[in-house]
Amino acid sequence: MSAVEANVQSAQYVDFWNEILVPKFIKYKHILVDGLTHHSEAIFPSLPVKEGDKVLDVGCGFGDTAIKLARRVGDNGKVVGLDCCEAFLEYGRKDAAKLGLQNISFVYGDAMLDRFEPEYDFVFSRFGTMFFANPVAGLRNMRKALKPGGIMTHIVWRTRTDNPWLSMAKDVVLKFLPPPGEDALTCGPGPFSMADEPMVTKMMEIAGYTDITFKRVDAPVLVGKTVHDAVNFQLAIGPAGEVFREAGKEAEAKRDQIEAALAEAINSQKKDADGIVMESSSWVISGKNPA
Repeated sequence: MSAVEANVQSAQYVDFWNEILVPKFIKYKHILVDGLTHHSEAIFPSLPVKEGDKVLDVGCGFGDTAIKLARRVGDNGKVVGLDCCEAFLEYGRKDAAKLGLQNISFVYGDAMLDRFEPEYDFVFSRFGTMFFANPVAGLRNMRKALKPGGIMTHIVWRTRTDNPWLSMAKDVVLKFLPPPGEDALTCGPGPFSMADEPMVTKMMEIAGYTDITFKRVDAPVLVGKTVHDAVNFQLAIGPAGEVFREAGKEAEAKRDQIEAALAEAINSQKKDADGIVMESSSWVISGKNPA
């Protein structure tokens, strides 16, 4: 894929996020924010971020990680939360204002295409880099935002097998509906596109990083407050949601059957005080911008 083709595709992915996915993500914000917290909480204490640092949070979404980073760098530091969905950024701005944080800003942009100055001590992304149209170009652009010797850390999902919270629902839905075709509308390469450690190591190397490390994090994720909540979440977002959306009228005709099958599968999962939880696994990948 040429740079021009990648840029066009990136723009298409951004349009898809804003037109199709944003309303669904907002509806299920309670799952997406609470459900993913364990993965960032597991590594936040060890992040190389100190008082006074300047930090860029790529694909910051609703802004929860950017706000945590802003508290970490203190009044003398600065955090910029970047996302291609303006509707997400508004949540971050409102939450930061409620907390009285003056050292954080939320900026609309595309991490693969925006031109960065080498001004950041640390660049972070939680579950964002997996959707780059051109992963190497996106990772390289993130490196360009770093000062010499700066660190970039991104969190990505491991394999389908390691993440039944995403794969199980798709397997159930595929018993009733055909898989999406090659022309299916999509938000990018997908949640498991950076699961392969050797492949991503090579991507990072080509993008110019050194001292590349991988850390595995296994953690439970919230998939719904109730079975009904979890079923609707799976049919709206993620691999199962893509199958359901692309099947169109056939999916709606079989909705009752699909919902019943999903409810049975989800009801057998672990439950805690917050709702229904399932196992998940991620890579925490870090690399340094050479001095």
